[in-house]
Amino acid sequence: MSEDRNLPPARSGLHLDKENGKFLGVCAGLADTLGVDPLIVRLIFVIGALVGFGSLILIYFVIALLAT
Repeated sequence: MSEDRNLPPARSGLHLDKENGKFLGVCAGLADTLGVDPLIVRLIFVIGALVGFGSLILIYFVIALLAT
């Protein structure tokens, strides 16, 4: 098996990534934890907020308060 050496290893546990984040670092932290691109997580939050009538906006702020 060949490993991609360019990707950093995913961190365990939910955290905020304020260096790579746009607003509070929630999406970048989730992306880092899951090992995916932050743009994918941001798109999921935007689409979910539009489809879910804003419920993901509340979830976003709750994650921002709870994440370490």
